[in-house]
Amino acid sequence: MIYVDPKTLERVNKWLTPFFDQKTQQQIKDMIANDPEGLEDSFYRDLEFGTGGMRGVMGLGDNRINKYTLGKNTQGLSNYLKKQFPNKEIKVAIAYDCRHNSKELAKLVADVFSANGIKVFLFSELRPTPELSFAVKKLACQCGIVLTASHNPPEYNGYKVYWEDGGQLVPPQDAEIITEINSLTYENINFQANGNLIESIDSEVDEAFAEASVKNGSFNTSQEAKNNLKIVFTSLHGTSITMVPKVLETAGYKNVFIVNEQAQPDGDFPTVKSPNPEEPAALQMALKLAEKEQADIVIGTDPDCDRLGIAIRDANNKMVLLNGNQTMVVMTHFLLENWKKLGKLNGKQFVASTIVSTPMVQKVTEDFDVNYFEVLTGFKWIAKLIKDHPELEFIGGGEESFGYMVGDFVRDKDAVTSTLLACEIAAQKKAAGSSIFQYLNEIYNTYGNYREHLISIVKKGKKGASEISGIMKTLRENPFKEVGGSKVVKIDDYSIGKSKNINENNSSELNIPKSNVLIFHTEDGSKIAVRPSGTEPKIKFYISVNSSEKENFEAILQQKIEAIASQLNFG
Repeated sequence: MIYVDPKTLERVNKWLTPFFDQKTQQQIKDMIANDPEGLEDSFYRDLEFGTGGMRGVMGLGDNRINKYTLGKNTQGLSNYLKKQFPNKEIKVAIAYDCRHNSKELAKLVADVFSANGIKVFLFSELRPTPELSFAVKKLACQCGIVLTASHNPPEYNGYKVYWEDGGQLVPPQDAEIITEINSLTYENINFQANGNLIESIDSEVDEAFAEASVKNGSFNTSQEAKNNLKIVFTSLHGTSITMVPKVLETAGYKNVFIVNEQAQPDGDFPTVKSPNPEEPAALQMALKLAEKEQADIVIGTDPDCDRLGIAIRDANNKMVLLNGNQTMVVMTHFLLENWKKLGKLNGKQFVASTIVSTPMVQKVTEDFDVNYFEVLTGFKWIAKLIKDHPELEFIGGGEESFGYMVGDFVRDKDAVTSTLLACEIAAQKKAAGSSIFQYLNEIYNTYGNYREHLISIVKKGKKGASEISGIMKTLRENPFKEVGGSKVVKIDDYSIGKSKNINENNSSELNIPKSNVLIFHTEDGSKIAVRPSGTEPKIKFYISVNSSEKENFEAILQQKIEAIASQLNFG
């Protein structure tokens, strides 16, 4: 017999009161009788906000995505908006992706906002997440919501919250809103929609977003170069099919081959194990089409179109996948080159990346005398930088997890504009008798050979969350003294905001918000970052190694990665 915690049972009993519909109550009774383990996981805690908002498995209970948990969040957010913007018409934009129940949940969220007297702009069909960020600013909204679980498995959905600048929630708003939500009971939710306050939006925002994407992602590529580039694109059953082909066509790219088997939005993602462009398997159908059409570049986006994966041809004409760090380095270098050519660099620009991404981005920005900022994982922190530094222009920025943002017309990672940017780079390099592959190697030759590797360990449910906490506790109490055969010389613990220099036995402050992240720096320049995912039941190990060797560096770097990976064995 499975033991169910009494506190969990207390939570369960609240869902068996008359406020909850009879179907919900019956399903809970069935779980009590037949699935006590599932009952425990569904109710043992409230679903929390992470780096990308609230994300979780759909189902019944406090720890699941459903109409009651989303309703409560929306009621709390409504109350907070009214306090923050008194005597003002409050407007909210809402979008959703291809996930199961996304459209219905988006309508439910719209209903709760409208029931609280808040004007709602609701996309009538699925749209990319970056378009929602754009819409918040264009429509002068105070808030935005997108129903999405990004690249998570089909059973997930989520609720991302954006503020009036178009960026996701950051402190202090996130904590204040959570406090507001936690002060409510489910009975406080007002589900009585006011249809007069809900307005459908589509073409006006679509056209404006496409125009802005083309403007920000284009860099004087000749039409001949565009005509000579062959592109394979896959939306992986997601929202990008509504915008990426349109933007590429508007920008002048005609040779675009779409993976038709993956073009239809489908929350089951039937042709892939995971709709995540970080996973090589997700792009296999696109790679097959690329060989058939002899394409120059392959691009695939995740379901809500904020991440992109890219494959290019190597020196042997073989398609190879770029990782997120490589994509970020190529895009950043290209942007800085072009800004410099146009005479737009004057010391008042900046580029941003994250603490778990490649150190190479900073080296590139230093070479161009451009300001560089490093932030916690999540584009909300990059958006905050833009808001906090109005005296500086934002050029671009990214993170290792396949996200990039070009300019600040969108305040979140944007696979629409980044797809166009990738094609601009590919077209220009091909026209010059080069390639992205050759360009990347030229960058390595200039700044040093860096390689990164990610290890993700899945730990599901309440037990998994406890195991992840245990791993972080162990690493803090008994930190590595060496990693991959190289001595650890510095440990950054972002949970306490301290950086400890091992050799000098002293500490300094980390000028960055506190977070559950550890980073080990070694004598040979390697960096190993450890953090629990904020949106998935995973703990992640980010490995970065480098070498100044000009020959055999690939083998040297691979040996370093393997030595470090073998040490990070946490099951």
